[in-house]
Amino acid sequence: MRIAIIGYSGSGKSTLAAQLGQKLQVPVLHLDSVHWLPGWVERPREEEKQIVRAFLDEHDAWVIDGNYSALWHDERMEKADQILFLNFNRFICLHRAAKRARVFRGKTRPDMGKGCPEKIDLEFAWWILHDGRTAKIRNRYRKLRELYPGKFTEIKNQKALSAFTARALNT
Repeated sequence: MRIAIIGYSGSGKSTLAAQLGQKLQVPVLHLDSVHWLPGWVERPREEEKQIVRAFLDEHDAWVIDGNYSALWHDERMEKADQILFLNFNRFICLHRAAKRARVFRGKTRPDMGKGCPEKIDLEFAWWILHDGRTAKIRNRYRKLRELYPGKFTEIKNQKALSAFTARALNT
């Protein structure tokens, strides 16, 4: 089983990836942890690509969460048996990110690289509310839905996510 989890910041991609990886007993790759070096410094793109390439080459089954179009996006979507799109309302995503920042205040989340303590600032809030939801980004999700209708699942709210998780984790 290969599962790609995509969607907006704060929608719960990493949490779902960890749950599915544990249930399915498959390795999980959080693309945020590949992208960020300690101190919230972006890793060089070629190094990121090498890490993701190695992960894809080494594993027949996996869960990968994150968007990052430069990190073998098309190949990840093609190879995935299931694509889960977390399409939550922007204000719900902001609320969830703020809650996450409170829970992990001063700590690094398990799905992030070392040295990246959880934070929410105006730049990230603006990303969640606006810059991360441009027409280009929305069109990328729409095209994936059209390209892979048989393996594309859109989850729009917590009720649907809870129902999906209950089914997936109890099988």
